[in-house]
Amino acid sequence: MQSDTINNKNAIIYLRVSSEEQVENFSLDTQEEICRKEANRRGFTVTEIFREEGRSAKTITGRPELLRMLDYCRRNRRNVDAVFIYRLDRISRQTQDYLTIRKKLFDYGISINSANEPTGNSPTEKLLETIMASFAQHDNDVKSERTKNGLRARFLSGLCIGKVPLGYVMDNGHPIKDPKAFEKMKKAWDLMATGTKSLDEMAKIMNDWGLRKIVCGKEYKLRAQTADRLFRHKFYTGILTSKTYSEEVKGQQVAMITVEQFYKVQAIMDGRNCSGMTIGKRMQDNTDIPRRRRIKCGKCMGPFAGAWSKCRSKKSAYDIGNNSGGGE
Repeated sequence: MQSDTINNKNAIIYLRVSSEEQVENFSLDTQEEICRKEANRRGFTVTEIFREEGRSAKTITGRPELLRMLDYCRRNRRNVDAVFIYRLDRISRQTQDYLTIRKKLFDYGISINSANEPTGNSPTEKLLETIMASFAQHDNDVKSERTKNGLRARFLSGLCIGKVPLGYVMDNGHPIKDPKAFEKMKKAWDLMATGTKSLDEMAKIMNDWGLRKIVCGKEYKLRAQTADRLFRHKFYTGILTSKTYSEEVKGQQVAMITVEQFYKVQAIMDGRNCSGMTIGKRMQDNTDIPRRRRIKCGKCMGPFAGAWSKCRSKKSAYDIGNNSGGGE
């Protein structure tokens, strides 16, 4: 650390604690007390304090107090000589981000001073400071890798790693039947499998049954798009899928429907007439778009779709290519 050779200098303090550290009682007040003592020991007068509570140091974004502190230093560069922090990882756990902030403050004529680690402008102090910043990133990377491995192991064991769909709830980390919605959702699957209802009609019926989408504790009525996502979810068959992992594994949840019923509903929603199956209302022939699902793409063999285009005076039907994203 620097020796006590600086007098009559102004300094600010930047404090940060993550949500995880809050649980461990690593408080902002503790950091402030230690930083104030170190600033006084070095002959600095603390003029401003920036407190960042419940924020991660993985990235700079999402940390308003850090950004406010940097802007304050830019505007008051003539009146600020140093920034005091409890540890280097309070600024950032990414080495490149830390060095970028350090360079920005250095250009303002402001130094970063850690209350617990060697910091300064000599070659040795700069080397040690960079090494300590690298240790912070290494520690963060190790924790991140352990978390990823743990999530993958949980997924492969058949346990859900995300939100459960309507009809289920989480209980101590395990998906179980929602006593209020499970049977209603099962009934909705059975009705959808008849091929007599469109997604708009299903959404209305499910709303009438009292089924609701819950987001952040608030209930919202179902729409056709929500119904489409629900009836595409393999979770109801007892199978777990993930956007992160390519595998499909047998889940530990109770299956609501059979795999056969799931694919029957998919065929209805996709508009395929398999084995005389009744096609849902949404997929019935439309004389305004006669080529829809009658002509197939020569490359992928996917059926052509169609839609409506609105202008000021009228709306017109047109072909939009096949369902795989190709065109005519």
